[in-house]
Order: sequence, then structure tokens, then C-alpha cells
Amino acid sequence: MAVIGGSGLYSLDFIENPKRKKFDTPYGQSPEIVLGDLNDKEVAFLPRHGKDHAAPPHRINFRANLWSLRELGVERIFASTAAGSLDLDLEPGEFVLLDQFLDFTKNRTSTFYEGKEGVYHVDMTEPYCPDLRNILQKTAEDLDIPVSSSGTYVCTEGPRFETAAEIRMFRQLGADVVGMTNVPESVLARELEMCYSAVSVVTNFAAGISQERLTHEEVAEIMDENMERLKDLLYSTIPKVPKKRTCPCRNALSGAKVEV
Repeated sequence: MAVIGGSGLYSLDFIENPKRKKFDTPYGQSPEIVLGDLNDKEVAFLPRHGKDHAAPPHRINFRANLWSLRELGVERIFASTAAGSLDLDLEPGEFVLLDQFLDFTKNRTSTFYEGKEGVYHVDMTEPYCPDLRNILQKTAEDLDIPVSSSGTYVCTEGPRFETAAEIRMFRQLGADVVGMTNVPESVLARELEMCYSAVSVVTNFAAGISQERLTHEEVAEIMDENMERLKDLLYSTIPKVPKKRTCPCRNALSGAKVEV
């Protein structure tokens, strides 16, 4: 299985016997991936933004990232994201286990299937793996980590923050948190029939809700404050994942191909 680290999560110090590797894929080179073990599980760690947060959200090579994990044989992914809150009751420092998204990205390639490989229409009714989310929730409860068991993530293009008017619109559409990276990452994982679950760490109130000017320094500060809790959650969750998959993610392409 794999962990994809977002802003603030650039390493997993609990991985044993770490080795580092980059992959050349049909879509470009992956960031450096750390491979190792946790108990009896093989674990890969991929920093979404690359070394030193070099790639802004709109320039992340999502296809190379996901393809490289597939080359490793990864079947399950835990991802972390920093996110702004659209709900005054959802405060900085809280964790949200995503179960839906709204896609407001503009210029990102969001599929592996562009016609040459065939045409596939993949079902995204339930975009995040329910089995992984349930394990995360139970583990968070055991660790006394405050967590929302569901949440709708709206993904924007970035790298700018959103306007207050955009946030008002997103609230009317039912979004709970806002970020810049979970789409197309979750979609590409589904196309590769991987289980994918995401933990959003609330780092700030979004534009127009916050009384302050938005800064990345604020995001980084809250992520730093919550990094150990996030690592504890991942460290405690990974060993609990059963070997056999029973969720629908493993058959995502079944019935999705256009037959002519």
C-alpha cells in the first residue's frame, strides 16, 4: 500500500528499511518514492509535490505519480491534504475523512484513457474507498483524534487561494472543505482500480469566512502542529488493513469500457 503526502507531510519516519527510487513512466518521471516496511506490510511513500514542495498544485504530474505506484503493485492508497474549512464548526486542526468531491479544476489531464487505449467511463458515485475510510475512522476514535467521518472536498485549480464569492458558491453547493490537489488524483486511482482514501487536515477558514488575510504560512503552521497526530493515525491504521480487498474499487473498470 502507499501513502501520498500533501503539504507538510514530506516523510514517514516510521517506515523501516527505507530505499528510495524514481520511476520513468509514459507520463514522465515520478518524484522520489520511499519504499520500506511497517510490521508485515510493504509501504511506499510518495510526496505529491516532490522534493522541497517543488511542484505547485496545477503542475503536479498526477498521472506519473499514480502510474509509478501501480508499477510497484500498490493496491491501496492513503492520501493527506491540507484544506480550508467552509464551516465555522469545522475548525483548524480537525481531520476530515472525505467521501465526496466537487471538481472545479480547469487545465488538468484527469484520465489515463484518451481514446487510444479505449474509451472508459468510470463510475465515481462513491469516489473514496469506504473500507479504508471506515478503518481510518475507527482508528482515529481509538486514538482520541477528533475526526469528521465524512466531508465534501471542492478542488480548485490553484495556486491562488479562492475568492470570497467562490467560497460562498461552494458553500451553497454543499462543500465542507476546499483544497487544490485531490482531483484528479482520486480519479486516476479509481481508473487504476486502486482503493483510495483521503484525510484532510483543516488548516484555516476559507476566504470570506476567515477574518484574516490567507497565507501559506498559516497553512504550514497548522500542518506542523498536527503532523504527529496525522503520522500516528497512519502508523496505527496501516497494520489493520486486511490483505484481501472486498470493496468495489478493485473492479472499477468492469462495465466501464465503451464497446463498439
